[in-house]
Amino acid sequence: MSNPITVEVTRGHRVESRHRGLAVVVDGDGKVVFQAGDIEAGVFPRSACKAMQALPLVESGAADAYGFGHRELALACSSHSGEDAHVALATSMLERAGRDVSTLECGAHWSSDQKTLIHQARSLNQPTALHNNCSGKHSGFVCACVHQGIDPKGYVEYDHPLQRQIRATMQDLTGAVLDHDCCGTDGCSIPTYAVPLKGLAHGFAKMATGTGLEPQRARAAKRLIEAAMAEPFYVAGTGRACTKIMEIAPGKIFAKTGAEGVFCAVLPQEGLSIAVKAEDGATRAAEAMVTALLARFIGHETDAGAALMAMTNRTMTNWNGRPVGDVRVTDILFAD
Repeated sequence: MSNPITVEVTRGHRVESRHRGLAVVVDGDGKVVFQAGDIEAGVFPRSACKAMQALPLVESGAADAYGFGHRELALACSSHSGEDAHVALATSMLERAGRDVSTLECGAHWSSDQKTLIHQARSLNQPTALHNNCSGKHSGFVCACVHQGIDPKGYVEYDHPLQRQIRATMQDLTGAVLDHDCCGTDGCSIPTYAVPLKGLAHGFAKMATGTGLEPQRARAAKRLIEAAMAEPFYVAGTGRACTKIMEIAPGKIFAKTGAEGVFCAVLPQEGLSIAVKAEDGATRAAEAMVTALLARFIGHETDAGAALMAMTNRTMTNWNGRPVGDVRVTDILFAD
């Protein structure tokens, strides 16, 4: 099927670009309360599913053994900007397990925060794996391995014991069969699996509500969601969409982006989960789609809803600060 146009970008009085997308809102029982496009299509969640991947860290007892609080758990779910506080916390997590940066297998890159990047370029010869946006997740992986007596070497590989744990966890949450046929390699080298968008949303709805989960998993899921909402800076960073969205309604919204136009969000009090995918992989489209749906289900008339809509439909300016056009969602996201 052809996915609908969900986001338009204007310049002057004309539409300059259009983004097609698919979106779904699901409750804990798996009931679809909103859909647009082919919600059964397999999509790679990429970093949007990091909270799912962090469940073995909590369920194994590693998080408690190493004294992890909200900040550490939020970082384990993060795609952080590589700011100093992120790097310091990832370092601390590894140290508590008796490890260091040499154990990380995520690769290295510079910070995505411009101010931090300039500081790094002036002070570092080169970035380390700790600066990688996935270093919090990988530090959590290492800690989960060490606590369980599993050799962390090769923890990014498909057949490593930790990846088998993560795969089984994600199958339980999403209801999808995850194997080599739907497996790709993520930017940080771990396996990533194409799952139906509806299944991805249902998995997060289960995490938010505990519906259909064993008690231990339900407690661990709730703990991770609450940690991310309590420490949104450690999920993303300065000026980042995930952080800004969660700061709009503290304790009421969980939000996590993924590469190639994927975005997931949860409204715990409403028991609803949202998953969107911009067909062309555009981040600006995914951000507009997820904030529009959050506003729809949190209530446009609320202060939070208004703030979310301000992120949804926004004016673009050039380097001189002059308005040049708008990013706006289409009516498809508000249809009954």
